[in-house]
Amino acid sequence: MKKVIEVAVLPNYRLELVFENAEKRIFDASPYLGFGIFSELKDENYFKNISLKYDSVAWQNGQDFSPETLYIRSSKITYNS
Repeated sequence: MKKVIEVAVLPNYRLELVFENAEKRIFDASPYLGFGIFSELKDENYFKNISLKYDSVAWQNGQDFSPETLYIRSSKITYNS
């Protein structure tokens, strides 16, 4: 399991994540917004109120994603030279 050590909110319900191995990845949370407790994340102001918790990310009302999900379902950021 790779721990999330930094998170930044991007437009369109995406998160820029930095994992403990210094790898940067982009996670798109939009596919989850229609399901149960995650529907509350549709509020952009609420979505922006994210924090690091338990080696992952979480919101104040208990929504969270496991570090494994964030890593597996995210895309590696590549830089073109």
